[in-house]
Amino acid sequence: MLQKIDVITLTLLFILLGSGLLSINSASIEEQNYFIRQAIWILIGLIFMVSINLIPLKVIIRFSYQVYGFTIFLLILVLFIGKAGQGAERWLVMGPLRLQPSELAKIATILAVSKYLANKEADVNRLKYFAITVGLILFPFVLIARQPDLGTALVFLAMIVPVLFWAGLNWFNLFIILAPLLTIGLSFNFWAFLILMFIITGILVISRRKPIILVAIFLLNIIVGIATPSIWKQLRPYQQKRILTFLNPEKDPKGAGYQIIQSQVAIGSGGFWGKGYQKGSQTQLRFLPAQHTDFIFSVVGEEYGFFGVFIILIVFLLLIIRLIHLASLVKDRFSSHTVLGIAVVLAFHILINIGMTIGMAPVTGLPLPFFSYGGSFMIANLMMMGLVLNIYRNKLGY
Repeated sequence: MLQKIDVITLTLLFILLGSGLLSINSASIEEQNYFIRQAIWILIGLIFMVSINLIPLKVIIRFSYQVYGFTIFLLILVLFIGKAGQGAERWLVMGPLRLQPSELAKIATILAVSKYLANKEADVNRLKYFAITVGLILFPFVLIARQPDLGTALVFLAMIVPVLFWAGLNWFNLFIILAPLLTIGLSFNFWAFLILMFIITGILVISRRKPIILVAIFLLNIIVGIATPSIWKQLRPYQQKRILTFLNPEKDPKGAGYQIIQSQVAIGSGGFWGKGYQKGSQTQLRFLPAQHTDFIFSVVGEEYGFFGVFIILIVFLLLIIRLIHLASLVKDRFSSHTVLGIAVVLAFHILINIGMTIGMAPVTGLPLPFFSYGGSFMIANLMMMGLVLNIYRNKLGY
């Protein structure tokens, strides 16, 4: 029986959960309710994790589309009766229960896409299968972006390229996806945009595809480049401010740039060994905003220094590598894509959250897996780990 338990994944998971709980305790030492609530959320999440691990995998596969449809319904419901949270209508409140459907939507989307790609005929290099796969991901993306919760919505965009690549997308189709992303980033500078258009033209000519396809792709990138500045103007002021602050936090050190600057000060002041548990001045004097949620990693950096940060990063890295390794070992496509999708979601959260604490990514409000305070987020993460354990038990347990 023990041979069917993924000891490696569980060990890494409990190291992260324990470290995160200690960090929550330090970040909220004067408000122990956060620590107690987080411990309760972890306990509830572990119950969900064990329960999902015990559900027959064929049952999960069978009801994947139904789960996806239900979460889409919840996302639509949020737009009409959702309660505000940090400027966005993100929550469904039912008495004492507060549910954030966007967290469940991550799991549901992974399951739906995995079930669709499990079909042997699902060739993502053919337009039909490509479009449906991307559509399954973009539908919740649009609904979550409308809340507006752009940070969580970006998690869904991050799934597209890795999932399609894992499903066998060829280099040309991968280029079709990535080119508009580069166009968006360079569209604000005329000369950079012009050079990119020459590069795209060269790649299109080398590909030797049908002229109508080449013209369509070229025009698409031109349209994206022209439309991006207009879309920028449609963003909410706070969303624009977050991006501008990321580019230059010192421009508004007492306003929009305050979080990033204080986070960098906290991490930098930790030195190599750190100031010690519950001895971080930035943390204990409350200079660091959202230190128990979005900026929990800054607490780790201040109290445990470079050494502690290095250890936590290694554990995160080992977990992601472990998941990708498991995804490559399982034989059936549903299981492989499910584990890969979970790895992508967790990796994106880790990269963006840690990136924003050190000023390498805009402040998007994405929490750090297994560390940041929050019920829906913690439970969703542990439910995903339950899926991983289920797949390991059914497909790799000996």
